Amino acid sequence: MNIDTEIWQTVMELPESLKKELLHYAKYLRENYSKDVSSEQHSVKKRRSGILKGTFVLPLPDDFDEPLEDFKEYME
Repeated sequence: MNIDTEIWQTVMELPESLKKELLHYAKYLRENYSKDVSSEQHSVKKRRSGILKGTFVLPLPDDFDEPLEDFKEYME
């Protein structure tokens, strides 16, 4: 049995309300899947090295490991 036949037989056994839900879901999948496939093929961006250069300042300050003032109440 191929997949189309199995899907058809399963759908035929569903009540009318579930058939409507299935139709909405199938349209949703078709619409979103076609968008995903086309966007994945065209949106490959090359990574740039050194993009975060200068973001992190070393050496770290002396109080780096000290608890923050905002969390004093929580830590007590």
